Amino acid sequence: MLKTERVSVMNLENALRGMRNPMNSWDKSDSYYDEDGTYVIGEADLSLAERLAHSGTDHRKYLRQIFVSVDITAPLYWWKEFDTYKVATVANSTSTMHKIHAKPFSRADFSTDHMDEETLAQFDHVIAYLELLRGKYMENKDKRYWYDMIQFLPSSYDQMRTVTLNYETLTNIYYARRYHKLDEWHTFCDMICALPYAKELICCHDDGEK
Repeated sequence: MLKTERVSVMNLENALRGMRNPMNSWDKSDSYYDEDGTYVIGEADLSLAERLAHSGTDHRKYLRQIFVSVDITAPLYWWKEFDTYKVATVANSTSTMHKIHAKPFSRADFSTDHMDEETLAQFDHVIAYLELLRGKYMENKDKRYWYDMIQFLPSSYDQMRTVTLNYETLTNIYYARRYHKLDEWHTFCDMICALPYAKELICCHDDGEK
C-alpha cells in the first residue's frame, strides 16, 4: 500500500524563465497566470520545454528547478528502495524511534493488502505480541521492551514522510520503476504522471530512453 497526499508543485515560472537563459530568448516566452492564479505554460514555452526534455540531462537542467513536495505513506520495505534516490531529495519522516509506543498497534499500521487470510491470521499474532511489548514498555519504560519492538517490527509497517524532490529526479524514478514488481511503485508512478505537465516533460520518452 502506498498513499500520496498534499502534493505541491513549485517554481514553474522561475524554471521556465531560466530555461530561456542560454539563448536570451525571454521575449518569446508566452506563459502566464490565469484568473485562478495558476501558472499556465504557453505553447511556445511548452514546445521548447518538451524539446529540451527529450534532449538529455545536459539540456533539461530546468527540470531540476521544478520542485515537488508530497506526503507519502508507505511500508518500510518500499522506503528502503526509495532511499536509493538520495540526490536532490529531502525527507522528514514520522519517528519510529520516538513514537512507536504512542498508540496501540493494529492492522491499520501495516500494509497487508496482498496477504491472504491464512497469512493475515498469522500476522495478527505478530500485532498482538507487538502490543504486548508496547504495554510492558508503557508500564515501566524498560528500554529492553522498546528494543524488542524496534527489532521485531515487520517491514510492512507504514511510515509517513514529507518528501521534497524535483522533476529531474522524478524522471529518473519513473523510468527506473514504472515496471517494478511492487505495486507501490506503480502507484507512485501514477502520481508522477498526474503532476502538472508531467505527460509532456517527464512521462514523454520512448521505452529505453531516459
